[in-house]
Amino acid sequence: MKRPDAPGPLHRRGPRPLLLHLTQGMRHWQDWQNGSPNWSENWQNFPTSSFLGNPELVAGIAAYRRHPYHRSLIDPQVIWEEGESRLLDYGTDAFKGGAPILFIPSLVNRAYILDLMEDRSFLRYLASQGHRPLLLDWGWPAEEERGFTLTDLVAGRMERALAAVGQKVTLAGYCMGGLLALACAQRRPDLVQALALLATPWDFHAPDPAPARRLAEALPALRPMIEFTHSLPVDALQYLFATLDPDQIARKYRGFAALDPASDVAIRFVALEDWLNDGVPLAGPIAVECLEGWYGANKPMNLAWRIAGLPVEPRKLRMPCLVAVPDRDHIVPAEQALPLAAQIEGATLLRPRAGHIGMVAGSRATEQLWQPFSNWLSGLPRPHTASISRLRKL
Repeated sequence: MKRPDAPGPLHRRGPRPLLLHLTQGMRHWQDWQNGSPNWSENWQNFPTSSFLGNPELVAGIAAYRRHPYHRSLIDPQVIWEEGESRLLDYGTDAFKGGAPILFIPSLVNRAYILDLMEDRSFLRYLASQGHRPLLLDWGWPAEEERGFTLTDLVAGRMERALAAVGQKVTLAGYCMGGLLALACAQRRPDLVQALALLATPWDFHAPDPAPARRLAEALPALRPMIEFTHSLPVDALQYLFATLDPDQIARKYRGFAALDPASDVAIRFVALEDWLNDGVPLAGPIAVECLEGWYGANKPMNLAWRIAGLPVEPRKLRMPCLVAVPDRDHIVPAEQALPLAAQIEGATLLRPRAGHIGMVAGSRATEQLWQPFSNWLSGLPRPHTASISRLRKL
């Protein structure tokens, strides 16, 4: 499904927000100039993170924006839809009668990170192993969705999507989607037989509360924008994430400038950057709940996060659970995700040697997550016969 704000062919917008990254480069340039009286004679020592002082960085951005790659995978059959949301069935004809695994992605990124490329598709891999993966694609929030709260999403749309499957599912949530999946599984054990949480944050103040609190403190400045658009727009979201590591874009694109554009590494870089820059606005009420409640007050860890009035408490789960915590995750550090595994009795803990995105779409994703996840699915007991054992590592 084409996003409503899609640019024309070969007109990429990334890295978003571009103005922020250019301004960051200018700031480095001004700081260096002001601190260096002989800057004109020593320009070779200009900070490598600057856009204006590093031709490789500018070349990397230009090479990305003109790269010919474009994602061409065709979405599978839609088996249910409501508003802008769709339920996609990745199961092959031979296995569509099998036990379904329903994936819940984040709300601020496109769902196709789990189906990125022909040879980098977590969902198509699972289908090839005899499973029946389903994907809840949230879509681009229209007027109705922009008024949603997290309760509207979990106790409303998600539960209706679950019911539409027609049988119990294994629910698998990725990143922010893991929190939604957790809340839904606790509410509806009659619809969920097992739960998988992939790179899911829980303790938002670990290992250092300062970055999370800075995000929460930005809310007053963002409120006029939220009230005007009924959402937190894509570029505002990208800005917030960029402030956590302002020089990340500079590092990535300097490296890309040195790659052969036709290489597999370069093509995968472009595919991932296209996905990262193809964000989704966050509904206004949900944006406030997340910034205030999750990042500011750390409500999940404090067991104060509520859906439909009831607290979300992982320790109350009574179903097989897998918690995957990648050990190189800079988006959801392990210190944020491991406390969730500790609160779920009998959870299987998987520690992929990968990053947040690499775990699901990287070159080693098959060995680090896809195959262990498939093995876990194959070993699940039938519904109503699950046994609880102590925490173990795969």
